[in-house]
Amino acid sequence: MKLTLLGTGTSQGVPVIGCDCPVCTSADPRDNRLRSAALLSAGDTNILIDAGPDLRQQMLRAGVRHIDGILLTHEHNDHVIGLDDIRPFNFSTGRPMTVYALPRVAEQVRLRFEYVFGHPVPGLPRIELVTIDKDTPLNIGTVRIQPVEVMHGRLPILGFRCGDLTYLTDVKSVSDMEKEKIKDSKILVTSALHHKEHHGHMNLREALLFVAEMAPERAWFTHISHHMGLAQEIGPGLPPGVALGFDGLEIGF
Repeated sequence: MKLTLLGTGTSQGVPVIGCDCPVCTSADPRDNRLRSAALLSAGDTNILIDAGPDLRQQMLRAGVRHIDGILLTHEHNDHVIGLDDIRPFNFSTGRPMTVYALPRVAEQVRLRFEYVFGHPVPGLPRIELVTIDKDTPLNIGTVRIQPVEVMHGRLPILGFRCGDLTYLTDVKSVSDMEKEKIKDSKILVTSALHHKEHHGHMNLREALLFVAEMAPERAWFTHISHHMGLAQEIGPGLPPGVALGFDGLEIGF
């Protein structure tokens, strides 16, 4: 199995429009971050986690030719608003794209893409919404997924565990019960926004404490702001086995 980090940036992406800070003007490709998303691959099965505004660019850059399903972590635009760009997958398969989401998130998708769910019109994307919950595992192709609830500020959202890997984004806190689902993960991908306190996201200090508690063999951070600092400067200061993720990183497990 393999997880590819398609995007590791925040809702604004990096570089940020109009910003001339050292990160946004960096020539290091590790400092250029599309909106957070990931691709879980197992044999011929491809599962997309989140479909933000950079979906088309991410699919082209990673050479993705088919998707078997999309898992949505939550309803914020940087995680769902690219769903219109699934149309080429619809055209190539002749089938709707199955999108898995919490009931609340599925309702938001119906509202924001109302034109998709009305009278069928040729050329529009086709989506089949399947509601999921935090406690019930699901199978997509050959892959078994365990949802994990995390708190994005006060908003309950989902991360996902597959085998030895757990992928979480937009995390502020995780309950003890949900930590049991993450326990013994060999690989943990989780968010770390920047250095300051934030109401909806773990900062770097909080993320490091969380990683230390979960004790994976390897950990990578995602959903990283330009305020984090240059990758070449932050990376060497992280503990052994912990690193900043970057767009295009492939993690085997």
